[in-house]
Amino acid sequence: MGFLETEFAGAMVRAWLIAAGVAAGSFLVLRVVQAILVGRFAALARRIEKPWTEILVAALRKTKALFLVLVALWAAAEFVLPQERLAGVLTTLAGLGLILQAGIWANAAINAWLESYRRRKLAEDAAAVTTMTAAGFLAKLIVWSLVLLFGLDSLGVQITALVAGLGVGGIAVALAVQNILGDLFASLSIVLDKPFVVGDFLIIDSFLGSVEHVGLKTTRIRSLSGEQLVFSNTDLLGSRIRNYGRMQERRVAFTLGVTYQTPREKLERIPGMIRAAIEAQADTRFDRSHFKEYGAFSLDFETVYFIMGPDYNKYMDIQQAINLAVHAAFEDAGVEFAYPTQTLFLERGGAEPGAPA
Repeated sequence: MGFLETEFAGAMVRAWLIAAGVAAGSFLVLRVVQAILVGRFAALARRIEKPWTEILVAALRKTKALFLVLVALWAAAEFVLPQERLAGVLTTLAGLGLILQAGIWANAAINAWLESYRRRKLAEDAAAVTTMTAAGFLAKLIVWSLVLLFGLDSLGVQITALVAGLGVGGIAVALAVQNILGDLFASLSIVLDKPFVVGDFLIIDSFLGSVEHVGLKTTRIRSLSGEQLVFSNTDLLGSRIRNYGRMQERRVAFTLGVTYQTPREKLERIPGMIRAAIEAQADTRFDRSHFKEYGAFSLDFETVYFIMGPDYNKYMDIQQAINLAVHAAFEDAGVEFAYPTQTLFLERGGAEPGAPA
């Protein structure tokens, strides 16, 4: 009897060698097929630029070598080796590997879809991006919960009793982590109600900055001075938030004072001068300009106008141009701006009767 006919672990050495060759060949074939499919679908994605092609490529690239090894070993044991016990073990492992790999594929597909959606929608609808980020987290949670349950079921665990036990245990866990759950539900409130989205400029109490990220527990804001501010979602929703990102137009009111020596006919012309200076600027809407009151040292004019847009830098540029235009108009008309002054009147009285000369 030759060496190849020697029995080892319930099968001939010849069968073991053939099984090893089948396993190696199967693994190589699966790897080649994966590479071909990734290459073909990647080229298709570049050509037609559809989200589903990107999702498919991302999922195929996440195919794990360990999963392919388990499939190759299962094929070798199932079709070559007469060892039923070994084939049963490899069948169970291959089934677990398939369940885990399905979870990895689904997770990669969700990530790819979210990234594709973010690129397409961020510029036009930041709120939708925030919503889909939270929806993506919930989808991943469901996927991995199903992976866990199917994996336990394949191992023979009675998942019905397990689910019931998890329900009871979940109540205890919820009581222990109620603060975390409060932030989680606050995050869902932010996502669904959309009081603000990524990119909005907020003022929260004495803090201000632009929203960078809305997470499950915290929201991160970049302040004007550069540091990052981190707020608990629960605390954030309990605060008074001023959202400048939702501002459609900016209302501007300012007051100018001229001297009391300004003639009446020039006072009558001042509102028109200010109006002309405002209407000469693009993206502005004049509202009113009036001689408001007699001030302590000036005649005060109050003016109101609107800027079409929330941008603060744009507002300052327009206000600067208006100030310079008003200054030039006042110079041409001979109108003087007022500044704090006091006028002292002295009166010399006559000598009292009987007083010494």
